[in-house]
Amino acid sequence: MSDWWSGRDPHDGDRTTPDEPSAGFPSDDRPVEELDDELDREELRTRYYGLLQELRVLLPGVQILVAFLFTVPFATGFDLLDEAGRDLYGIALVSGILAVISFASPTVFHRVANRRSRSERLIWAIRTTRAGLVLFAASLVSGLVLVARVVLSPPLAAASVAIVVVALIGLWVALPLATSNRPRR
Repeated sequence: MSDWWSGRDPHDGDRTTPDEPSAGFPSDDRPVEELDDELDREELRTRYYGLLQELRVLLPGVQILVAFLFTVPFATGFDLLDEAGRDLYGIALVSGILAVISFASPTVFHRVANRRSRSERLIWAIRTTRAGLVLFAASLVSGLVLVARVVLSPPLAAASVAIVVVALIGLWVALPLATSNRPRR
């Protein structure tokens, strides 16, 4: 788990085949911390732009979620929510907004931070992206808990939330960690 937060991308060095060019994937197996800002400039640039491309796909979905959350208090029936429901809503909204901020941070680093500190910018970009994923998961789960407790029976609500939490942990944590530790063919 320390590699997960440190900024080391478990997929650094992935390639299509050993004989093919990188096809957009990083070509160097070294962790970001070992790359030199000047000597490995192109490698760092490739990794950074790859991360920015991933965020271009992810960010609109999170922004749409937050936009919907902004409209909820103006809907009829919001006043009927109990204190727990309002707390869940607050958690969903704030964690969603923080996820947007986290996912936008690598772009800000790219535009504002020192252009010569390439490896440091990439390390922090990976960290903020990972923090954004955690916050996005918190927003999804708290939003689901809020809706499920209003719409579903308590046992079905609990089962629905449990399934989503297991899916998030399985697909966003366990599977990526398991596949990154396997030897490549």
